[in-house]
Amino acid sequence: MLNVLMIGSKFMGRAHSNAWAQANKFFKLPTAINLHTISARDPKETRAFAKKWHWQNATTDWQSTLQNPDSEINLVDVATPNDVHAEQAIAALEAGKHVACEKPLAGTLDDARPMLAAAKKAKRRGIQTFVWFNYRRCPAVALAHQLVTSGKLGKIFHVRATYLQDWGGPQTPLLWRFQKASAGSGAHGDLNAHIIDLARFITGDSITQVVGAIEETFVKQRALLNQPKSAKRAKQKMGKSTVDDCVLFMARFKSGATASFEASRLATGHKNRNTIEINGEHGSIKFDFERMNELQYFDASPDTDPKTQGWANIMCTSAAGNHPYIKAWWPDAHIIGYEHGFTNQVADIVRTLAGKKPEVPLPDFADAFETQLVLEAALTSARKKRPVTIKELR
Repeated sequence: MLNVLMIGSKFMGRAHSNAWAQANKFFKLPTAINLHTISARDPKETRAFAKKWHWQNATTDWQSTLQNPDSEINLVDVATPNDVHAEQAIAALEAGKHVACEKPLAGTLDDARPMLAAAKKAKRRGIQTFVWFNYRRCPAVALAHQLVTSGKLGKIFHVRATYLQDWGGPQTPLLWRFQKASAGSGAHGDLNAHIIDLARFITGDSITQVVGAIEETFVKQRALLNQPKSAKRAKQKMGKSTVDDCVLFMARFKSGATASFEASRLATGHKNRNTIEINGEHGSIKFDFERMNELQYFDASPDTDPKTQGWANIMCTSAAGNHPYIKAWWPDAHIIGYEHGFTNQVADIVRTLAGKKPEVPLPDFADAFETQLVLEAALTSARKKRPVTIKELR
């Protein structure tokens, strides 16, 4: 039995709760999962959350649950804002618990460093870490990883990735995601973190340099939360937004491939457009999360007939085609959605803890730290207006 303590009950708390509850129902896993305890700040809300999502216990004191030798907790799921990841993850590791932490690993590189050190120390005692880069678990992304790893694209020349949303306009209030003390950064840490991870994961390559970057905050002031709904915008109390609204940067991979990354919360018309394109010597692939069950593939291998050459659209929902994760779900072309990526990740976490292989590699704290270094390099490049190597930030 895997007893889970989850900290955090908002957006990610719901996504993770659903995943922990669903995994054993669809995957043949070596261990049963028990939703043992949910911890969050508000007692009433936490009790209601526990009842709705079928957590056995509810508490506002995750520290006491960790320290209680009778709690039987095996894994701590950190689903909280970025600024408390370090405190919660390190405490769990020191208590001998496996940890699954939301992305990015931390709000800042300075917070990520002690998390990495704690993970390395815990690993020597058999304690494992995981990070919720859930887009790796989309069958189309996992297939892209397999194609590139098998050499299907040959030498990689270019990577271009974007993560575009439009919910962060002037009408959006001063949520924690717009406050540097809580989030660390804005669209950059929230969105660029995902596409940096995707680029590293699919190519199997490491980013060595950020060549140049732009950081911009378009909306300087946002309405404070918890104001009367009747208050007109002109009379609302305002607070300063202290994070970026968009960050664009260019980078180089160790292999020599070039890359571009763009994240924005002000890309009007784009709801959750997480895209990546990879161009290689023998082919290219394209993925767009708004069409998450599909992968576009261009075959440029030497034996391809030029008369019939063109972009092929692969519906990555075929069990017969051995598309990753699909055997656990529905018949061909009965598409899956956002929540399935989290459930697929839970299945891989449970397999890994039982000593079995995940469907595709899982990111641990050491892996996620490499993404954190790239995030920091991009911000440093934007602010100092110069190229930044990853090596100089280690």
